[in-house]
Amino acid sequence: MNDLSGKTALVTGASRGIGRAIALALGRAGAQVLVHYSSNEAAADSTVAAIVASGG
Repeated sequence: MNDLSGKTALVTGASRGIGRAIALALGRAGAQVLVHYSSNEAAADSTVAAIVASGG
């Protein structure tokens, strides 16, 4: 993936599945990722923690 430093991405459904994978990949590529979820706050928090841990 290209360098996305300075870019912002909103990922809906980012708490699990494909949305989580996309959010993690965007974070690793340098984007600031906004994590949106419907009902599973704990899973969304886990996604955010994984993004931060990978440098995003």
